Amino acid sequence: MSAKKEITTLTDIKLLVDAFYSKVREDELLSPIFNERVKDNWPVHLEKMYTFWQTTLLGEHTYTGRPFPPHATLPVEGKHFERWVALFVQTIDELFTGEKADEAKWRATKIAEMFELKVWHFQNSPRAII
Repeated sequence: MSAKKEITTLTDIKLLVDAFYSKVREDELLSPIFNERVKDNWPVHLEKMYTFWQTTLLGEHTYTGRPFPPHATLPVEGKHFERWVALFVQTIDELFTGEKADEAKWRATKIAEMFELKVWHFQNSPRAII
């Protein structure tokens, strides 16, 4: 395995996203949910994730959209978000080092916390607005 490196380019983002979602697609807890929602559209989903993380970590504004609405109706709870974060952190730790790697782990954790709260609210509030 090659040495860990900093996250500095879109190529690094693609490596991160591809490695992470490879784990997700094989995970017994997460794969049924992702495969049901994404279906045969993995290339489209991955491209969207490239732009999301490129914007988030590199400040290159390529992502457009609202990240939460596609997640609002997923049948998920705390354990799903915990696994998602664990796989993301594991992927970062396997491939990268440095400030951006730490930032990516922090941001992923915060995104998961926010989405978990918003999904819970959406599931438990009959008038929830996405």
